[in-house]
Amino acid sequence: MSAIAMPVPAIAHSRIRARFVLILLLAGFGVLILRAVYLQGLHNDFLRQKGESRYGRVIDLPATRGMITDRNREPLAISTPVESVWASPADVEITPDKMKRLAQLLEMDGAEIAKKIADTRREFVYIKRHLPPEEAAKILALDVPGISVQREYRRYYPGGEFFAHLVGFTDIDDKGQEGLELALEEELAGKPGSRRVIKDRLGHIVEDVESIRTPLQGRDMALSIDARVQYLAYRELKNAVARHQAKAGGIVVLDAITGDILALANLPSYNPNNRGKLDPKRTRNRAVTDLFEPGSTLKPFTAAAAMEAGLFRADSIIQTGNGELTISGATIHDAHPSGALTVAQVIQKSSNVGAAKMALALPAEKLWAMLNQVGFGTAPHAGFPGEGSGRLRPFAGWKPIEQATMAYGHGISVSLLQLARAYMVFASDGEITPLTLLRREGAVESTRVMSAETAQQIRKMLELVVLPGGTAPRAQVAGYRVGGKTGTAHKLDGASYAADKYVSSFVGLAPASAPRLIVAVMIDEPGGGQYYGGTVAAPVFSSVMAGALRLLGVKPDAPLNNVVLPPPNAPEIREEV
Repeated sequence: MSAIAMPVPAIAHSRIRARFVLILLLAGFGVLILRAVYLQGLHNDFLRQKGESRYGRVIDLPATRGMITDRNREPLAISTPVESVWASPADVEITPDKMKRLAQLLEMDGAEIAKKIADTRREFVYIKRHLPPEEAAKILALDVPGISVQREYRRYYPGGEFFAHLVGFTDIDDKGQEGLELALEEELAGKPGSRRVIKDRLGHIVEDVESIRTPLQGRDMALSIDARVQYLAYRELKNAVARHQAKAGGIVVLDAITGDILALANLPSYNPNNRGKLDPKRTRNRAVTDLFEPGSTLKPFTAAAAMEAGLFRADSIIQTGNGELTISGATIHDAHPSGALTVAQVIQKSSNVGAAKMALALPAEKLWAMLNQVGFGTAPHAGFPGEGSGRLRPFAGWKPIEQATMAYGHGISVSLLQLARAYMVFASDGEITPLTLLRREGAVESTRVMSAETAQQIRKMLELVVLPGGTAPRAQVAGYRVGGKTGTAHKLDGASYAADKYVSSFVGLAPASAPRLIVAVMIDEPGGGQYYGGTVAAPVFSSVMAGALRLLGVKPDAPLNNVVLPPPNAPEIREEV
């Protein structure tokens, strides 16, 4: 038999295809080799980034927020370590049993947790923040891949509602939101750091690679506040607001020499440690932001302007007649007719007519200048957020009736902090000092507003106010000479004054022989039938001033039996403004 011959063309085509495939394979290997050389030798950033994304992570290192203390280093705001639970959704591997246990430990719904970790494109998501370290340890013990904890800090306020409006509070990210936490944010916050770490396939950190940036801790800040005086002031204010069924109240205690704010409190207040749902009406720092017409507490400045102009002396006689004065069709009234009064008696008995006549005897510019120089119409710049500047209209537009009512505190608005600072001019023999909320050392530069003689004479008039025959005998303090002025102003209700809504106030100083403290009290809309400043606000002044002077070791300047109250059947010296 003869062999069958294969067709030559078929064999040739087979060899050509084999060589073509071989060339393609070699070319492919060549491309892969060139790509590998390029990525691993010449341009290796891409591979390194991809690799690091699987095993490396940059972790933020929070900075510890600075502590806030009072002037004696008593802590008012401190940061406590807490743990926050977070997840890397792409790495999470969790069984139904562990999900149920995790939900129980976090006191959350399992569906809520599942929703947080559903988006695997996210590298980081918080599950729950600010847990106690012992609770976070239980979560770590579940050993769930992709779920970790991170150290953070939560702010704690030992003084609670007593210091709420002073210190304020921070949010969940430890950023200041109110009060001094907000005002001093830059100093307190510090700067966070970061570090690079290696994690295993379960998401656990197994090695620190490097510290990229070291955290810069926040500064501790010492305030001018004296915690002892603050507790005292808040307690007495709270008692008065409750006793008189008032809408709100405020109190300020100043060092008359240095301008240090020793206490500042408001009601209603709130607990900054429970800030889940905060009512804005409670968080508002009324003593700093809210404005009101000061009423008769402004009369001493009218008298001072008139005396500085040389038009009146303390013993100058002013005819108040039957307690009425009509100007351009409007009539000013006194609460009780007094006839002829000296300037000192106008202040003692709080005569609106007497104050108006002094104001009208002055050029409008002179009265405006006095009010402006003691700080009305200008923010006090004490360091609080949202300080009110009040309203002091330019004198060029004053009508005679407006100039007259300005004399007794109508047509002008002030904050309680402004009012307290203004009274420094009588305590410091005619000088006024910048306020501060921070503890400061050394002398402070003051500005002269009036002569020492005028300031001292006004101070003597303020002493008459608290004696029998004045509007505030309940302001007296055993062992100390005190002076001050009442205010009982009708509140504005739209464009007119409400007949039955008042702001009751008292501002005073002690010891009158060499003043050390100024206390200003404001009670908003007192009820229960009592609303005069001498009845509602003056007793708060007396209690706070007595306690504060003794806490600070201020030497008495009067015998312990110096308090002289009017006889029970004596008529009350009333005022309305």
